[in-house]
Amino acid sequence: MADETMTPAAEATITPAEAPAPKPKFEFTADNPWCWGTGRRKTAVARVRIRPGTGKFMVQVKRINKKDPDAAFKPVDVYFTEDRDRNDVVAPLKETATLGKVDVYARVRGGGYMGQAGAIVLGIARALKDFDPGLEHTLREHGFLTRDPREVERKKYGQAGARRRFQFSKR
Repeated sequence: MADETMTPAAEATITPAEAPAPKPKFEFTADNPWCWGTGRRKTAVARVRIRPGTGKFMVQVKRINKKDPDAAFKPVDVYFTEDRDRNDVVAPLKETATLGKVDVYARVRGGGYMGQAGAIVLGIARALKDFDPGLEHTLREHGFLTRDPREVERKKYGQAGARRRFQFSKR
């Protein structure tokens, strides 16, 4: 009887607790055990892969050699020397309580260390969203899914830099 008296507007307002959990769009198989995420920041681009695991976090620094494939990777604590960058990179994993539950492998090109750390953060967040769609709200709430659009302004001709002019000489 209560269902008959509900208005269409009341039926349309479903609380998040009542809403069905989103189904993962990614299924782990033997052929494809990875979730991928691409992140960009300034001129850095990061391709991040995650899978269920023991919490290994590696950054690829050179091409993989068939004789010694582990030589191409460095642990994130070794790759990023600044505490700020190390903390930024693991922040999405801490906030979603997946630190130590997933293995993360990142391949980064371009930019400096801070830009690369920002790119890895976005890549991890996008991969975690595919890994478990229920984490999207937490990731978005903390700003991990928002790309920082700021780039370096180009140098203009007739000037010393993007905004800086050459010194004016009257004579």
